[in-house]
Amino acid sequence: MEKAKVYFSDFRTVPFGDGLPTKLKKLIKKAGISQIDMDGKFVAIKMHFGELGNISYLRPNYARAVVDVVKELGGKPFLTDCNTMYPGKRKNALEHLECAWENGFTPLTVGCPILIGDGLKGTDDIAVPVKGGQYVKEARIGRAIMDADVFISLTHFKGHEMTGFGGAIKNIGMGCGSRAGKKEQHSNGKPHIDQHLCRGCRSCLKECANNALVFDTVHKKMTVDKENCVGCGRCLGSCNFDAISFEDDAAIEQLNCRMAEYAKAVVDGRPCFHISLVVDVSPYCDCHGENDVPILPDLGMFASFDPVALDQACVDACLKATPLPGSRLTDSMNKPDFVDHHDHFINTTPESEWRSCLEHAERIGLGTRDYELIVVK
Repeated sequence: MEKAKVYFSDFRTVPFGDGLPTKLKKLIKKAGISQIDMDGKFVAIKMHFGELGNISYLRPNYARAVVDVVKELGGKPFLTDCNTMYPGKRKNALEHLECAWENGFTPLTVGCPILIGDGLKGTDDIAVPVKGGQYVKEARIGRAIMDADVFISLTHFKGHEMTGFGGAIKNIGMGCGSRAGKKEQHSNGKPHIDQHLCRGCRSCLKECANNALVFDTVHKKMTVDKENCVGCGRCLGSCNFDAISFEDDAAIEQLNCRMAEYAKAVVDGRPCFHISLVVDVSPYCDCHGENDVPILPDLGMFASFDPVALDQACVDACLKATPLPGSRLTDSMNKPDFVDHHDHFINTTPESEWRSCLEHAERIGLGTRDYELIVVK
């Protein structure tokens, strides 16, 4: 496989010159986004709207820049993300949209509609075959995302407490999975129902196709028949009271591989383009309801048709950067028992790991880690 092209532009601007949104437009045009036929096509722009309380997510201004370019090319863009598996402010479409609005993402600010990809309760998904999948045969992807003709990922590149960093592959693979899809990537287990939280409403029953949910008529609570349960996660999205959870978390390497396979399911067979901004590099995911100071300086904007090369280029740039003082990374480095892994992300969170994701992504044909970096002024 020949080297992938990754285009890069830093965050420097000159007085009375172009602002960063305009610089982003120039970058993605130089990277070849106009090669995609978008005329009259539905274009999904996948991004993270940030959990409420977190302010390190990408500003809406960057989303607007991408939207404007898509419109110039005749496309019909919409911003999208899927609901979360865990309790929070983004576990259903109503709360998710309200969270997005509070964080500044509205049709007025971004210039296009905002759709939650897996519907009201995170159950509106479609089974997408994974070509060459080792861990996942069919990925559960948000229906609106798969209905789009063109797919664009707009990623905030930052740290992550499990996968080392959150880049394009995580934004696509984990982010486009429905609630059941996220469960499949995160967990090997079967559901547990908290009897104190269960209201006995039985709304989860209609989601179970395997007779694994049994209603206790005496205590008016739902229970799980583990023999019949296949661990599909469909019940998760039906509970409005956060009574259902999953145990037996998957090992990080399995999580990374499943995430890569989910990303492949999303991008296979249609035009795609990928953008990552290495800015406000928080130590943990934007899914947190808080964020810490950045561990690394703002490095720049990257764009490519290849999500694997894009992630590799971003992590390479990060590993060459100097850690910021007063951050979680430098706190870790100053501990008496510090062991240097020569990796800023693993030094921040030693139990995390990211290489298996890129290795598996390359192995299944999602892209290549071999790239040429092209600097755009």
